[in-house]
Amino acid sequence: MSKLILNRRRFMGTAAATTGLLASPVYLRRAHAQGGEVNIWTYTNFIPDDFREQFQDETGIKVNVRLVDDQGKQFNLLAAEAPNPTVDILTVAGHRFLQFIDSELLAPLDTDRLTNWGTINPIYSESDWSTINGSKWGAPILSGMEVLAYNTEMVDKSETTSWEPFFSDKYAGQTAYVLQDMMSIVMLMKGYDGNMVEYLNDPEEAARIVAEARDFLIEKKPLARKYYDGGSEVQQMFINQDITMACAWNGPIAALMAEGFPVGMTIPKEGSYGFVYTYNIANNAPNADNAYTFLNAVLASPEVGAAMTRASGFISTFKGADEYLSEAERAATSFPEEELAGMRFFRSEANELKYGLVDPAVEAIKAA
Repeated sequence: MSKLILNRRRFMGTAAATTGLLASPVYLRRAHAQGGEVNIWTYTNFIPDDFREQFQDETGIKVNVRLVDDQGKQFNLLAAEAPNPTVDILTVAGHRFLQFIDSELLAPLDTDRLTNWGTINPIYSESDWSTINGSKWGAPILSGMEVLAYNTEMVDKSETTSWEPFFSDKYAGQTAYVLQDMMSIVMLMKGYDGNMVEYLNDPEEAARIVAEARDFLIEKKPLARKYYDGGSEVQQMFINQDITMACAWNGPIAALMAEGFPVGMTIPKEGSYGFVYTYNIANNAPNADNAYTFLNAVLASPEVGAAMTRASGFISTFKGADEYLSEAERAATSFPEEELAGMRFFRSEANELKYGLVDPAVEAIKAA
């Protein structure tokens, strides 16, 4: 098993580079060599290795990446550095925009400086959630959703049409999830609005609902093998056969599927939540010009979007990106229409109410 893990890690780090799709960096030559650096906070595999190397070679701009695994942690780190951040570009999920904007941590995006803005599918770039106070705040790069992931050799697909088996004694000690993510899922399972928008004018009801979800997860805590933090962690647990089921973002699971591991994923009948990841420029970014050069290079071609999908497993927001994916890769990033019908997008209107209740509830579950 140790040999498999070693090979798996090496393959994950080089998968994008072996495709050859980005062998010619001609799209980067439009950016004059300017030197310096750009500092980026992002998730594992969001910047394909070959793209990063080509960008550095063609522009002379060194790309410094700091990996993040949680939106809340990223917010706290950026807030601690304000008003003089060390980061230029960070990766914010669309439903968390308001928290960052209200704290003056993001700069409005000047799309006039992004000649390749049209590469993004308007479904994402021109959607309601992407415009706040008359400004764009991020460049949509990847979209995803929470799924029920399972080992196809150990779990019958018929048991994945609902979230209920996930919390059954049958799979005790074989499940894993991110606690904060599961809070929204449990509220949805129980017929409530996991976005909390319906309860903006009824904070007492919101508190009652969160408490109900909290108590449910405390009751079910002995059944979970682990509360995990990042995508690579849940991947490794599936590879090691430490778990048979997980609530996970589709990206890490799609990456396993594309490489032939016996995992599958569904959106259960009770539904799930989806989101869009965006690249954003920090307010008072120390290397703003280089940040725009990097963003414009990212948006240069659907091939870059396909490489990002291939590296991360999330769905590209770029028009035509799927044309550069293999049949297996497309299969790992699509869902039946009946499952997609149950997906809801995260919304930000009630974030202050929601996370003011959910964050303490998460800590209470961990301490129980």
